[in-house]
Amino acid sequence: MSDIPTLEDLERELGDLSGTRILVRTDFNVPLGDDGQIVDDFRIRAALPTIEWLTERGATVVTASHLGRPKGEPDPKYSMDAVRERLGELVPGVELLENLRFDPGETGNSPEFVATLIEGIDGYVNDAFGASHRAHASIVGPPQHVPSAMGRLLEKEVDVLLGLRNKPKRPFVAVLGGAKVSDKLGVIDALLDVVDEIIIGGAMCFTFFLAQGKPVGSSLHEPDQVDVCTALLAKATELGKTIHLPVDITGTDADGNFAQFGSRLAEGSIGYDIGPGSAAAFTDVIMEARMVFWNGPMGMFEDERFESGTRTIAQAMADTKAFTVVGGGDSAAALAQFGLDDEVDHVSTGGGASLELLENGDLPGLRALRKD
Repeated sequence: MSDIPTLEDLERELGDLSGTRILVRTDFNVPLGDDGQIVDDFRIRAALPTIEWLTERGATVVTASHLGRPKGEPDPKYSMDAVRERLGELVPGVELLENLRFDPGETGNSPEFVATLIEGIDGYVNDAFGASHRAHASIVGPPQHVPSAMGRLLEKEVDVLLGLRNKPKRPFVAVLGGAKVSDKLGVIDALLDVVDEIIIGGAMCFTFFLAQGKPVGSSLHEPDQVDVCTALLAKATELGKTIHLPVDITGTDADGNFAQFGSRLAEGSIGYDIGPGSAAAFTDVIMEARMVFWNGPMGMFEDERFESGTRTIAQAMADTKAFTVVGGGDSAAALAQFGLDDEVDHVSTGGGASLELLENGDLPGLRALRKD
């Protein structure tokens, strides 16, 4: 999006950055272990190019982020202390405010909270792609009051994801998984106008099974979304697009024993992963693609009994010659778990944000920077 100000635009507007205080909205919502220590610092390291660009020009950088889901009040479990310590090791001298969501004004987009954030601030940079689909105070507020720009991470995310949407290489394949089909119906509908084929795995496939008249046993499904799934299958046929659903499922039978089924599940059985036949078929589709976007695991990969489908898709993403993008969240976690996160072209820092940008072509955080 050429109409969004860059760091260079910010420098031109402010002149010499030496001595300025720049507020950088980062996405330091990192996973923490039971001991409160950081499990993966990927999101902190992803912000370094922007922070270092500013500090090299003499700016004092004040970073701000949320962490977890505190209820609008201080909660020691979600303190930024561990993040602040790691940030200090990577780039000494950079400030980090306390968890933004300790104040209800953040999620409520309170003008008073915005005023607190920008007090003494000369400029603002949004580098929090993973939070830019939220119209929260720290995302949409500062650009109304101070010179603002997107950071290097946000710029790269927008460039890559809008490149998928606006300039696809064909065949373009989307691989969608996860638990709730309702979370992704909008993006499936939008992607049908862009992609050539959609692969659907994870528990969301069971609502599509119901739309095809297939029993799903006791598997997770959303009965109120069956009609929407039926309509999406019809739309795909009308457009000449293909929605690939699993042909076999791995899970447990009515007695709780590990079992494999076809695409019709008996009463009491539960599906937790795509089966080996589906994994092989989906791999073939990915290998023939020129561009692949993946968001959502194929099953409950945290349990080694049901990791095979997700592992196979991750390996296919690593092996294909296609341009590959993984849309953050659990898919990125799976790649890391299988040691394949360096084998794809782009791993997004935002799961929900990447889906919304693909679906709508814009985000509240981007509109704020354009001052729409």
